[in-house]
Amino acid sequence: MLENKSKPIKCVVWDLDHTLWQGVLLESDRVDLKPGITRVIKVLDSRGILQSIASKNDFTLARSRLKALGLWEYFLYPQISFNTKSSALQQIASDLNIGLDTLAFVDDQPFERKEVQFEHPQVTVIDAVHSLSILDWPIMQPQFLTGESIARRQLYKNDEKRRYAERAFIGPSEAFLASLNMVFEIYPATTRDLERTEELIQRTHQLNTTGYTYSVEQLKTFCQSDNHLVLVAKLSDDFGSYGTIGFALVELREACWIIKLLLMSCRVMSRGVGTIMLHSIVNEARKESVRLQAEFICNGRNRQMYVTYKFGGFREVSQLGAVLLLEHEFKYIQSLPDYVEVRFQCH
Repeated sequence: MLENKSKPIKCVVWDLDHTLWQGVLLESDRVDLKPGITRVIKVLDSRGILQSIASKNDFTLARSRLKALGLWEYFLYPQISFNTKSSALQQIASDLNIGLDTLAFVDDQPFERKEVQFEHPQVTVIDAVHSLSILDWPIMQPQFLTGESIARRQLYKNDEKRRYAERAFIGPSEAFLASLNMVFEIYPATTRDLERTEELIQRTHQLNTTGYTYSVEQLKTFCQSDNHLVLVAKLSDDFGSYGTIGFALVELREACWIIKLLLMSCRVMSRGVGTIMLHSIVNEARKESVRLQAEFICNGRNRQMYVTYKFGGFREVSQLGAVLLLEHEFKYIQSLPDYVEVRFQCH
């Protein structure tokens, strides 16, 4: 029975004993997977849905068995200890930098499901008897299936490696960031970028300035328009690519440019690169000798983007309904961090 339906799921968190496999690992280290469960895990992965573990178990034994079963690589930030399942889910959401309302938790024990439901009512809680049927549920069928969504687990695996490296690094955070050899690329969107761009627009709420949504066809029209600038951003470092992590839509009027939408993936904010895209647009507008304005609509979760505008040199000039209009006076332009190489292409 599905205890709580929520928005589309970004991560499925599995229990182990009597859920992923048959039996109890601490009673027999030769437990076998439940029939059909491998297919479920692999199909979810192919859809770009992340997966993790919340299990009251011995970590070393569980990891060893999952490796033997060929499944360990599918799980991100697994929480295998004797702490509560609710605390495990909280940690997973934090590590993945996603909302609890995008997690699904699968467990065979009514007590564990109730504990999670009580502490985190926004989590979708699933009885393990439904494990094989969840693939058919709408919340497990993402609207988008792009090359990047298929490779999403690897992108997060790269993030995992970065975190472990950061924890082991001795020295200031700026020195660690410099050691990554980051390259931040900004360029006009091409046709092959549009599906991923639409997906990013739909999935990003916290670091999104207006919440405007656009279809692939609308984005294609903007790309072909002389009155719009459609930019995408990608980030890479020594650990690999972060994928497409930023998007901006700028309306180009004769004497004034207006940023209609600016967004960044939450995954890159800890890298200190959140202002690079805005900085590049500001510099380009100044070079073109046009005024630069930006629209902002508060959604209750995106205050950080308002702060980004304010610290970036924008001031409020007017408000019409929910739309706040800000303008840059070019009196102050933030400097770029010296630990990242920026490659900006406007045309």
